[in-house]
Amino acid sequence: MKKFFGYLFGLVLVLLIVGSFVFLYKKSQAKPVRYETEQAEITDIIKKTVATGSIVPRQSVEVKPKVTGVLSELNVDAGAIVKKDQPLGKVQIVADAQALNSAQAQLTNANITLDNAKRELDREEGLFKQGVVAEAEVFKFRTDYALAKESVATATSNLQLVKEGATRASGKQSNVIVTATVDGMVIDVPVKVGFSVIAANSFNPGTTIATIANMNDIIFDGRVDEAEVAKIKEGMKLQIKVGAIENDKLDGKLTFIAPQGKLIDGAIQFEIKADVTLKPGVMMRANYSANADIVLDEKHKVLAIREALVQYDKDSKPYVEVETSPQTFVRRDVQLGLSDGLHVEVKSGVAQGDKIKIPDNAGPAKVEGSGAKPPPPPKK
Repeated sequence: MKKFFGYLFGLVLVLLIVGSFVFLYKKSQAKPVRYETEQAEITDIIKKTVATGSIVPRQSVEVKPKVTGVLSELNVDAGAIVKKDQPLGKVQIVADAQALNSAQAQLTNANITLDNAKRELDREEGLFKQGVVAEAEVFKFRTDYALAKESVATATSNLQLVKEGATRASGKQSNVIVTATVDGMVIDVPVKVGFSVIAANSFNPGTTIATIANMNDIIFDGRVDEAEVAKIKEGMKLQIKVGAIENDKLDGKLTFIAPQGKLIDGAIQFEIKADVTLKPGVMMRANYSANADIVLDEKHKVLAIREALVQYDKDSKPYVEVETSPQTFVRRDVQLGLSDGLHVEVKSGVAQGDKIKIPDNAGPAKVEGSGAKPPPPPKK
């Protein structure tokens, strides 16, 4: 019985050893490589570069007060449509103590001069009636009296200007009323009632009461890198993607390229501007962030393949491998045309319907998120 179990154990051990060798041998045998293929297709090739920027009105105007004081009234909010000369607010004058004192002193002096001129004129008029002085002497005192009256009127107006910002002779409070200077939409009101405001002068740009712009005339204001600016020129078409507008693009036309670049975030950037064609029903707001695809060149309905399918020999000549029978490929030299970075135009060497080998380093046919499933990698 012991011999039987000994023989059985030895047989099992031999079978295990032989099976292990057979398994390892089969596993060491390389499976034949099977390559997937793609076909050339008719498509549009658009070569473009990208510029970042924002949507802004072509022209915006900052409305500033004509006098310094405190904003006592504010009649508009952001988003309101206004017309030229429409009142936006009112400024209450806060008189400068030194200017007020000087104006009051000027008026006092003018009144004293007027009283003195009146006394001298009355005295000369009496002497003229008595025949003591000639009429020519009286004319001189009449002139002095008239000049004194004008000085009083001027001093009175100056005092009113210092106190109220306008004179009664003007007929309206034009200086203290802030009015719109252009037609358009109020896109920003940075002040509130009670804010101190300053009129524009040689040393201060003044306080902005409101910013007005024509939102029906907008442009794309963006920047391109110095490596790309030499490829673009005025008149090129743009496809503008606005971040706040989903699944839609605006058409544009490049109108301006800055002659001088600026250092931004460690790189030289050039400013560009482009006219934007608005679409009906699309509400645009100032300073929407946007990206613009600048079309450098384009071809429509041409035969194209993925650029990753193109291989190069030691002489840098492009070629592809076309399947002639199952898993049998032959080299075909190709003449390439316009490329957009992903697909390239094939001018000759490949016909529509040819099955082209996907090299090991070609990657998936579609990027993730495109909505299409990528083909499986080559089986080895």
